[in-house]
Amino acid sequence: MSRRRALITGITGQDGSYLAEFLLAKGYEVIGMVRRSSTVNFERIAHIQDEVTLVSGDLLDGGSMIGVITEHRPHEVYNLAAQSFVQTSFGQPVLTGDVTALGVTRLLEAIRVVDPDIRFYQASSSEMFGKVVEVPQTERTPFYPRSPYGVAKLYGHWITVNYRESYDLFATSGILFNHESPRRGLEFVTRKVSYGVAQIKHGRATEVRLGNLDARRDWGFAGDYVEAMWHMLQLDEPGDFVVSTGETHSVRELVEVAFARAGLDWQDFVKVDERFYRPAEVDLLIGDPALARATLGWENRTSFVELVHLMVDADLELVAGTPPRRRNRTAG
Repeated sequence: MSRRRALITGITGQDGSYLAEFLLAKGYEVIGMVRRSSTVNFERIAHIQDEVTLVSGDLLDGGSMIGVITEHRPHEVYNLAAQSFVQTSFGQPVLTGDVTALGVTRLLEAIRVVDPDIRFYQASSSEMFGKVVEVPQTERTPFYPRSPYGVAKLYGHWITVNYRESYDLFATSGILFNHESPRRGLEFVTRKVSYGVAQIKHGRATEVRLGNLDARRDWGFAGDYVEAMWHMLQLDEPGDFVVSTGETHSVRELVEVAFARAGLDWQDFVKVDERFYRPAEVDLLIGDPALARATLGWENRTSFVELVHLMVDADLELVAGTPPRRRNRTAG
């Protein structure tokens, strides 16, 4: 029997790198789609780069989607690519919509045209719930997105449902709540905190500036969550699943645990800066993963404290091995 092939868009991102590792361990042939750019960062997949096939493609270009799928004929497609930073979406709402929303349509249409037997996974987001109308949030909770990113993700979610119902595609969505790791980008609050702690501990910085410390999120470990993605595409029927821990923690709790891990008092170093508040805040997200547990047999294995410690420890090691920046000296 031939190896199963999986196409991952966004393979150079946090989730893409963990998913690629997971699929390789399962014996898959992994094809990773990357945009043709002079600034692509392969750091997250450097350790497996020789084991995957990287191909050029762009969610802004439907033709490239058709080309990639026609050439490589994957059995499974995982769409993890997006403009994925909420704060950026307020400054670049049109680009966010074009990539994060319409990009899903281009990919689904390519699958429909080339090979409708392909199984498709769409990375939906808890940001679609936004201004939540019930707690906790389930697959039946009404959506109320509060950012261009959340709105774009909601379009991607519903177009996935539409193609499933209209064309009988095996198209499924994972409504993933916040999931973090040492591979998270520095612009995200969890990594901003863990990296800031490391910078302060090693004498490279004196403070961390954050926005709303009272915002609450359901945080899990990305390495656990990618397993749920795979399980969704192994089912007999497609569907939509909330993937979360079922617990919620505030940014303030995140800060307390992170600084304590390094033996520091967070109140000495954290400054609240209104520049980091969102124009429309999402105050409370907490998911109910009961359906994923029952149907997928999936369980979150990493606790909130374990996750924060994992990130702080990794950044302490990273900063310790990074030479301090030299300051330019003025001759006098």
